[in-house]
Amino acid sequence: MADRTETEKRDLAKELAAAVRGEVSFAAADRALMTMDASNYRRVPRAVVAPRDAEDVAAALRVCREHGVPVVPRGGGTSIAGQATGVGVVLDFTRHMRRIVSLDPAARTAVVQPGVILDDLRAAAGAHGLTFGPDPSTHSRCTLGGMIGNNSCGSHSVAWGTTADSVRELELLTYGGERVRAGRGTDPTGAPTGLPPRLRDGVKALVDGELALLRTGYPDLPRRISGYALDALLPEKGTDLARALTGSEGTLGVLTEAAVRLVETPAARVLAVLAYPDESAAAEAAHTLLPHGPMTVEGMAADLVGDAAGLPKGGAWLFVEMGGASPGEAAARAQALCRAAAADGSTDHTVVTDPAGQRALWRIREDASGTATRLSDGSEAWPGWEDCAVPPAQLGPYLRDFRALLTQHGLRGTPYGHFGDGCIHIRIDFDLLTAPGIRRFRDFSYDLGELVVSYGGSLSGEHGDGQARAELLPKMYGPELVRVFEQFKSLWDPAAGLNPGMLVRPARLDENLRFEVLPSRPVPVEFGYPHDNGDFSAAVRRCVGVAKCRNTATGPGSTDVMCPSFRATGEEQHSTRGRARLLHEMLAGEVITDGWRSPEVHDALDLCLSCKGCRSDCPVGVDMATYKAEFLHHHYEGRVRPAAHYSMGRLPQWLHAAAPLAPALNVLARTPLAAVAKRLGGIAAERPIPALATETFARWWWRRRRGTAGGAGGLSGGGTVTGTGELSGGRTTAGAGSPSDARTVILWPDTFTNHLSPEVGRAAVRVLEAAGLRPLLPPTAPLRQPGGALPQPALPRLHRPPLCCGLTYVSTGQLDRARRVMRRTVEVLSPLLQDGHPLVVLEPSCAAALRTDLPELLADDPRAAQLACSVRTFAQALEELAPDWQPPRIDRPVAGQTHCHQHAVLGDAAERRLRERAGLTGQLSGGCCGLAGNFGFERGHYDVSVACAEDQLLPAVRESAPGTEILADGFSCRTQLDQLSDRPGRHLAEVLADALGEGA
Repeated sequence: MADRTETEKRDLAKELAAAVRGEVSFAAADRALMTMDASNYRRVPRAVVAPRDAEDVAAALRVCREHGVPVVPRGGGTSIAGQATGVGVVLDFTRHMRRIVSLDPAARTAVVQPGVILDDLRAAAGAHGLTFGPDPSTHSRCTLGGMIGNNSCGSHSVAWGTTADSVRELELLTYGGERVRAGRGTDPTGAPTGLPPRLRDGVKALVDGELALLRTGYPDLPRRISGYALDALLPEKGTDLARALTGSEGTLGVLTEAAVRLVETPAARVLAVLAYPDESAAAEAAHTLLPHGPMTVEGMAADLVGDAAGLPKGGAWLFVEMGGASPGEAAARAQALCRAAAADGSTDHTVVTDPAGQRALWRIREDASGTATRLSDGSEAWPGWEDCAVPPAQLGPYLRDFRALLTQHGLRGTPYGHFGDGCIHIRIDFDLLTAPGIRRFRDFSYDLGELVVSYGGSLSGEHGDGQARAELLPKMYGPELVRVFEQFKSLWDPAAGLNPGMLVRPARLDENLRFEVLPSRPVPVEFGYPHDNGDFSAAVRRCVGVAKCRNTATGPGSTDVMCPSFRATGEEQHSTRGRARLLHEMLAGEVITDGWRSPEVHDALDLCLSCKGCRSDCPVGVDMATYKAEFLHHHYEGRVRPAAHYSMGRLPQWLHAAAPLAPALNVLARTPLAAVAKRLGGIAAERPIPALATETFARWWWRRRRGTAGGAGGLSGGGTVTGTGELSGGRTTAGAGSPSDARTVILWPDTFTNHLSPEVGRAAVRVLEAAGLRPLLPPTAPLRQPGGALPQPALPRLHRPPLCCGLTYVSTGQLDRARRVMRRTVEVLSPLLQDGHPLVVLEPSCAAALRTDLPELLADDPRAAQLACSVRTFAQALEELAPDWQPPRIDRPVAGQTHCHQHAVLGDAAERRLRERAGLTGQLSGGCCGLAGNFGFERGHYDVSVACAEDQLLPAVRESAPGTEILADGFSCRTQLDQLSDRPGRHLAEVLADALGEGA
């Protein structure tokens, strides 16, 4: 039997490869990437095909039909009901079939292929003042094909309806190979137009035989998405076959092209945020706002929003967008709406006219599909009842009953969503890992299905039925209409080859759960994973598949970093979601079978820049940089590592040893010997070797401080300044210039500043002192030995290993070494930090390592958490300790990039405020410079590194006006600019130090 299966697999692979011009893959990695969408479900496909055009689709269908293999059409993979998962051949339309075929502004229509990203269509239409009306929160990565398959809606449906309202014509291929051009109207026989004879006769007979049931069996509400929309085939509704097929979830035909309607966008938009005492009050008020002609009426409660800035005081809010021909008209309409709302229960309001302010608030709503997967106490929450809808006027009482049902079943969740359409989104803390929890999930689903139907609602109000809700369709429609659905499916797909198990004749809603394949016990790991209770499986399953990491657009004001490697390659395996999926499958062991030794996971992580962008930009806080370090540690355990791990992964120790030889090494780096060194060290041939400092920052510090050790700059109470200008000795008493002085800051001599850019350290010292602060370097050995003994005679400074944050060891997965250097750092710094002195770190990547990697690798040492809390950036230290200091006015525009680690871990609010006070105007770009420490220097990464820089950083610098200050606080960012542009970047400390003047 096994031999026969392998033979059939080889035959299928051979015939698909011969018939299809696009990519055909049976590889484990490609199959693993397609096992899940954004739902609770998982299925393992046999193969993945990326068709180039409709003829490729036809060829793939023919081969699959001959082999009896099912086919699953797939767009962005953001479906929440499981309909983008399947066991047959997945057709991935996002690789090639993503062309806007035509756009007619006069007719307000566009013709698109199924893989077109919604935001790409909106951008093309926006040039003509038009847009595509439906706009789900995944608009930056969902595809038109997926939207048509699910009948997606989005926040503007109160104005522009669902996708079905925007579809004009569909071109499809059935599993049997028949071509369908579905539109509106009938042919001379009275059958829907565009059907081949078999389907034409069958569809007409089915509709004619069930007219009464089709006229009475559907609830009347704006968000009725569940089931097949066969009522659209009624004569009085225009016999609209395109509308009937929209929302069929790829179970009837494979979409190859669509003609869609575009709508005119208002010239101006204003956002009114209305506050209410609680969620029920907001829900009851939502439908009363519809007569005012809003474009959106979105609802959120405090348990989802938290302490977000910019919201009026309340317990729940309605986000209501008003349009107008001018900003004044839009604002006037918004104010009128607010007055009406105040008379009907709103307790407060704010009107946001600033586009940036509106984007910030809308981001809260758009990220909710991810943020709602973690409750306030860190508990996991899951979809499954993500989008049921009721008549809008019934939303208030329905929500109260819904909350009561959650309590009855001992469940929790945070409802939000399209209150104006009566559609509620929620993630619920189902236990989908144990048998009792899964039974509760099933029981709750049945009870909630009955509750929704009792209010005249729809089981799905946006995302379709898939496997999540299709089992309960008889509750909503009754057995007779469900039987008609099955007949319709059999008519179109008699072989049941298209997306079987979805919508009709579905699998049980508690089968194929994606969690059941994961280990039942935590796997041994190195990091602490504090937000996931130390469980690596829980960390990996944070990824729910909403795929924000697949966003490739950079809109106005965007500062997002995630995910630079996907933006460079466009490959799913190089997205944060793709890597998380591969790690999930590695833990499952079914498709990816080599565990930590997996070459598939290694290859996907190889192009991860460890930028940490996902840590902040992913709505659920996936931290792929940490997962990569964990994987590399296990992958190379007991094995020879790549040369770059020894050269750049251990950079701090090499630079420390090389410091006395810096002049000679700099000369050698400009000779042919450099090519040999790069080859041996695994360094990209295209990369020049950065010059070593001929005087390190620490040595400069010693030279500068040598004459002041016993004077005003010395330490009182038994502390001294050593010959290197470091703190030394025991705990000191407070006094002028003592470590207990509130003006004292511990300045961290990171490897990059110390050995490669000491000018940054010198500038920082100058600015900190000008601000009235006293920077001091830490010692290189503990002040006291364990047990309180006095320190032993120290080795000469040259022979002591340098203090280190461990960054390069972490990024290359050398976690044992990282832990050793981190423990030494904690031993040395802990006594100095007990008085609350901040640890000022000039290099953002080192600051991020000390803030996050160090406490997560030393989870057993409480001093590690204390050290992490003491870390401050240069700007944060100035703001906290010298709030009244006025920086020099520079009055010049800036360009450049916020360091990715700073964006992700530390935040840049203090930097922005400091720049503003210094008259440095403008905004830095998002993204990642692409060098990312060792990444861009490693052999094989150069092209991707350059592509990442070309995404945002280099264009921003090239487009900046002459005289613009190019800011880059990270050594990697400055190096990338030095090597790829003619506009060098500088640390903010350097810019301020230059402006201080000679007398400072």
